[in-house]
Amino acid sequence: MHHIYERLINRFMREFWLKHRSEADSGETDYAQHFRPFITVSREPGSGGRPIAQLVAKKLKFRFYDNQIISDIAKSTKLRRSIVEAVDEKGRGLIADMIHGLFNPDYLSDVDYMRELCKVILSVAYKGNAVIVGHGSNFITPNSAGLHVRITAPYRVRLRRSMKYENLSLEAAKKRLKEIETDRTTFVKQYFAKDINEPKYYDLTLNTTFYNLDQSAHLIIAAFKLKFSRGTM
Repeated sequence: MHHIYERLINRFMREFWLKHRSEADSGETDYAQHFRPFITVSREPGSGGRPIAQLVAKKLKFRFYDNQIISDIAKSTKLRRSIVEAVDEKGRGLIADMIHGLFNPDYLSDVDYMRELCKVILSVAYKGNAVIVGHGSNFITPNSAGLHVRITAPYRVRLRRSMKYENLSLEAAKKRLKEIETDRTTFVKQYFAKDINEPKYYDLTLNTTFYNLDQSAHLIIAAFKLKFSRGTM
């Protein structure tokens, strides 16, 4: 089934490039060189990924994209934000999707969701100077055009942080981590046929056990500057 989504995503990416090719050589096939540098951040729940990404954006004076992606999709599809949030970064079945679509006129199909997601993320990445959190953004954007980061930490560390910063009981924290991990893993596997935890899909994998937010942001910024030190900044 993932081959269906892979073809769709490739088509959406081609459509994006055809729309923007007037800005480059019409015969150009490697359009990554026309993107300005950006950063994508994939994160395990409880690893501190989102606040670290926010700090990186602040230090670099980059735009920060996480929930804004949901807002942009809602605006484009003319659907309520809550509808987009209900399907965001979650795996779904095609049959269930068809049934929901028949009986719920406000339902956002997976095809429409992925089309809008690709459009929003590619548009943000194309302009550069942005930090994009989650949503499979490292699988949608060109590898050579951005720094792709995975932020992680051992389960016990993430569990403790979830309890502390979200004021959750032990059982509630375990449930929350499991639900989020399952949603994100299934989402990436279904739509991109990839393992979200596989290191080869990232330029930098950062274990935040012994690094605070500022130190983590510093490491990411250093890696970003090293990757794009040849006159692309």
